[in-house]
Amino acid sequence: MHRSLRFTAAGAALSALLAGCAAEPPPPVTKAETAPLVDVKDFFKNPQSAGYQLSPNGEYLAYLAPWNNRLNVWVKQIAGGEPVRITHDEARDIRSFNWTTDDRLVYGQDLAGDENFKLFSVKRDGSGLINLTPWDKVKADVVDVPRNDRRHILIEHNHRNPKVFDVFRVDVETGKSTLLIKNPGDVSGYVTDHDGVIRIETVTDGVNAKLLYRPDGKSKFKTVITTNFRESVSPQLFTFDNKNLIATSNIGRDKQALVELDPATGKELKVLYENPEVDVDGAISSEARKKLTGVVYETDKQHYVFFDATREALQKDLEAKLPGVNVSVAGTDLDEKVWLIKTWGDRTRGDYYLYDGATQKLDHVASVAPWLDPKQMAEMTPISYQARDGLTIHGYLTLPAGEAPKNLPLIVNPHGGPWVRDSWGFDPEVQFLANRGYAVLQVNYRGSTGYGRKFWEASFGQWGRTMQDDLTDGANEMVKRGIADPKRLGIYGGSYGGYATLAGVTFTPDLYAAAVDYVGVANLLTFMNTLPPYWEQGRKMLYEMVGNPEDPAQKARLTAESPIFSADKIKTPLLVAQGLHDPRVNKNESDQMVKALRARGVDVPYMVKDNEGHGFHNEENRFDFYRAMEQFFGQHLGGRVAPGQDVLAGLKN
Repeated sequence: MHRSLRFTAAGAALSALLAGCAAEPPPPVTKAETAPLVDVKDFFKNPQSAGYQLSPNGEYLAYLAPWNNRLNVWVKQIAGGEPVRITHDEARDIRSFNWTTDDRLVYGQDLAGDENFKLFSVKRDGSGLINLTPWDKVKADVVDVPRNDRRHILIEHNHRNPKVFDVFRVDVETGKSTLLIKNPGDVSGYVTDHDGVIRIETVTDGVNAKLLYRPDGKSKFKTVITTNFRESVSPQLFTFDNKNLIATSNIGRDKQALVELDPATGKELKVLYENPEVDVDGAISSEARKKLTGVVYETDKQHYVFFDATREALQKDLEAKLPGVNVSVAGTDLDEKVWLIKTWGDRTRGDYYLYDGATQKLDHVASVAPWLDPKQMAEMTPISYQARDGLTIHGYLTLPAGEAPKNLPLIVNPHGGPWVRDSWGFDPEVQFLANRGYAVLQVNYRGSTGYGRKFWEASFGQWGRTMQDDLTDGANEMVKRGIADPKRLGIYGGSYGGYATLAGVTFTPDLYAAAVDYVGVANLLTFMNTLPPYWEQGRKMLYEMVGNPEDPAQKARLTAESPIFSADKIKTPLLVAQGLHDPRVNKNESDQMVKALRARGVDVPYMVKDNEGHGFHNEENRFDFYRAMEQFFGQHLGGRVAPGQDVLAGLKN
């Protein structure tokens, strides 16, 4: 769904306010075959099954599938037999889990969208449930499941201090927890070696970052690299002798490259791969064969470069057997004899397969959403254009299937983050809007990650300014090319994309004919005062990248960039949606905007879900939101609207 606000420092991602067919999918329908109206539920209901993972011994598959309209964890034996549901959540979807031993899994669950995830251990038959982190208002996550001792996993949580995360070794069979590392207050991340020993810490004061190293699990950490947050070293894995460190780094270069470092000195030993156009995303490796096998990067689509002939041959065989879609390895057993394969494309949510490494036999496991017909979906095309200051901006344009690309109503759909990027692939929101007759423009505006440091830094201090200009220029470019009707431009986004939506209707009030703000920031001053406590390490960095409200001059700029203080300029019809328990963009952000507009007598439909946080995860809430969006855009932009309940009627004043 929407992409959330996230911030990154020195390669350590900080959780912040703000993821078929065996044959090639058929070509898009022609004008004579205009796609039928697809039910909103078909785009936004939970998958038939997804998130498959192989057990360590390769004998079982665990996956997420609905039960009572909620995603729960199921396990089935590959050799046969009935699947077993091992979780029983009726309030909220379970979204993540990990195999530990062959007999146990660990999963996370929060309460009503507050993102304070508790960790639970459960046997593969559903018995033996243990709450590993039984405290309220505590956020926990898995750090590592050591290959050589999968019963004792490493987790982190902020029970001792809400602002920082300590690391514990936990016995998944008993729940017994042992403190390994007490966070002194500035550690933002941990990296283990191949024996499950924490050997690297990443530290930040919000602006400056350090990489700390120790040679074993008993020695003290010492600083080996110090950088400003604008430069980063992001550890990927240790070499298989546990001696050197494989990392992505942009020190001394614009684009992130894959490098090998001496962790004892921080010295860069060699460059393994760099791309002149984009950052390297990360490394891929073989734990069983103890080899670094390749690297992943993304331009218009995802690409691989292989260092290993065996892994390259596997990829070629898979792509030959599964043409026309993107193919990736989603997992394998510890011995790498059985491979779990995932496919996806722009018009399919994809399929899962099992691949036998010995026989090269490929067996279909499941389709994520078999009810969606790829022939009825729209093609997603990479595009680029020049911003007003000459900067090249990349993005994606999706045109409604069967419609001539001329004078169409167009939705600008800015991603959240803002320091992430849009990628090629199936996006249910985009496909839904295209099915309703809209062209959809996704813009990797300046600041979007993957395009190098200069492009990223070009967004600093530019919320509502040049970042917004990139969106405006994109919309105008589509008009110039004759694709978009200038009188039927809309904008919709979530999180930072919600901010960009509000900025669009305040700072360019004559551009858009309709707008939908989904959990968006309205006031940069109040937004920064409601950051979750575990974001405190990133506050200084946020001030550097967005603005410092404690500096009078910057406070004045932040005020000018806050849509709430220009609400009197809004004349575009606006729909607002918000989760009550949002820990990233507090509900007060949406309340302020709605209150200001309603005080002027403006009719603003406002949807609040009291069992949601940063975005709507329960499917019935998604159905309500997208029905409201469909009706709202249909009313103001003239797109197609399916018959059914008038959701908008209950959201006004």
